[in-house]
Amino acid sequence: MASIRSVLAVLAACAAALSLAACGSTTKKGGSQSASAKACSKGSLSLYKQGELTIATDAPAYSPYFVKDEPANGEGFESAVAYAVAEQLGFEHSEVKWVVEPFDSSYAPGPKSFDFDINEISITPPREKEVDFSTPYYTDPQGVIVANGSRYANVKSLAELKNAKIGVQIGTTSLEATEKLIDPSNQVQVFNDSDDVVSAFNNHSVEAIVVDLATAFELVEGEAKHAKLAGQFAAPGGDNWGLLLAKHSSLTPCVNKAIEALKSDGALAKLNTRWMASSTGVPKLD
Repeated sequence: MASIRSVLAVLAACAAALSLAACGSTTKKGGSQSASAKACSKGSLSLYKQGELTIATDAPAYSPYFVKDEPANGEGFESAVAYAVAEQLGFEHSEVKWVVEPFDSSYAPGPKSFDFDINEISITPPREKEVDFSTPYYTDPQGVIVANGSRYANVKSLAELKNAKIGVQIGTTSLEATEKLIDPSNQVQVFNDSDDVVSAFNNHSVEAIVVDLATAFELVEGEAKHAKLAGQFAAPGGDNWGLLLAKHSSLTPCVNKAIEALKSDGALAKLNTRWMASSTGVPKLD
């Protein structure tokens, strides 16, 4: 009987231990959830420079995304989005620092000298291999700009642009979209930045330019001379823009949480309405 009581005592002890372990597991799970929430508090964020949020974009910074080429003024769609995300993360306006990062180097592999980059960067599978992207904050198709009175002024399809001399900016989804969907017979003219693309159009080196539709609206109203917006089309590489972060950045889930909050409370939609032109009424080119 002594042997049996010993066995029963051992079993009872094991049961008690299992019970305590189960309780411990529940507590730990709750603690993990709290730690996850804590990870997105301002003081817990792992930043490029502690105490400030470093945000990158290209230079010059164009309208309607930025106003007067001054990202720090909070004016323009992307400047406003950046500060709204910063506020969600707990940062005051004065705690945000802007740095310059060229568009085509932003998604190159390797460490980053910023916390996130906002620069109309489309989320594409090749880029996602090298960097992190946030959940999309904007969706934008491509726009085609041509000269008023030109032979392409009234095109109804992408096929009608087959023989056009087309200019685009290097490293953009506009280039991929042009090559894959228009497949022009003339080699696409590739330029380092948007200014060079517009200059080529204005001096008649190219007959059409392909850019993000939101940018196309601005160019037709300003820099591009005697121009009209011929139409819009979807890019195969993706038209969703995301904030760009270093690969496997611990800040990515916190930025996603911030954007989702801005979507949920309608703040992102209000910024879109205030700063971005509507694509309604722009012909679709198939």
